[in-house]
Amino acid sequence: MSKANLESLLNKRAVLLDGGMGTEFQSRGVPAGTHPDLLNLTDPAIVKAVIKSYVDAGSDVVLTNTFGSTRFVLEKHGEADKLAEINFRAAQIAREVADETTDHEVFVFGDLGPTGVMLVLGDVPESAIYDAYYEQIAALKEGGVDGVAVETSSDPQEAAQAVKAAKDQGLFVAVTATFDSGKNKDRTMMGATPEKFIEVVEAAGADAVGSNCGRGIEGFPPLCQRMRAVTQLPLWMKSNAGLPQTVDGVTTYAQTPQDFAEKAIKLIDEGAKFIGGCCGTNPDFIRELRKLIG
Repeated sequence: MSKANLESLLNKRAVLLDGGMGTEFQSRGVPAGTHPDLLNLTDPAIVKAVIKSYVDAGSDVVLTNTFGSTRFVLEKHGEADKLAEINFRAAQIAREVADETTDHEVFVFGDLGPTGVMLVLGDVPESAIYDAYYEQIAALKEGGVDGVAVETSSDPQEAAQAVKAAKDQGLFVAVTATFDSGKNKDRTMMGATPEKFIEVVEAAGADAVGSNCGRGIEGFPPLCQRMRAVTQLPLWMKSNAGLPQTVDGVTTYAQTPQDFAEKAIKLIDEGAKFIGGCCGTNPDFIRELRKLIG
């Protein structure tokens, strides 16, 4: 893939992303509490099956199973020594699916989640965050990713370090924040507004910006509108399938794929250029979106 190929697709229509990863693993029997990124080594077949299910549903972009694979997160699981292997193998698995697909081009983006470090406390310097993301991205790039997606961000300064680490390795980078805090549910957990978040990550070199997780599709049109008002970068939007509910001890999402798709497709009118789903969405949601995108 080249950046030109992606830009060409963006000029034609909205780019279809994938859906939830962790909730899909659970639906296939992976026990809750399992660190899903370890599946890249212990059960690569299930990782490949989930990614392939999204490609078969029509996704143009799929993410690697690496949301929690920075050194900071893996250290908490006692698996930091496997960091390079986990990320490299995750990229390889997604790349295999993309390269085996013959009916449309598929782009592979490395998935980067928060480190869990609170920079505001001053215990860890920004340079250590940069180094952690650089290390993860280097392994993903070696495995064959086309770009990276920095997801579920709450601290724009942390996200900026991930953006810089990706750009320093020549990769396209999308960065999204979760806005589910504050009186109007329009701030990140660290208090950043959409406007402030974009100001920081765009200055760091982000190629696309947006929001993921935290709320259902109904909360995303206002986010799109506010973001489009302050940036011309492509907007990347992945909402949950409504709000989670616990039924008999199991987390479920009540929204139907059809209802989700009908609401999500309207985000394109608000400026979204990348659109997909987050927690609770599955290949059926992506398939319905594909019908509407064309």
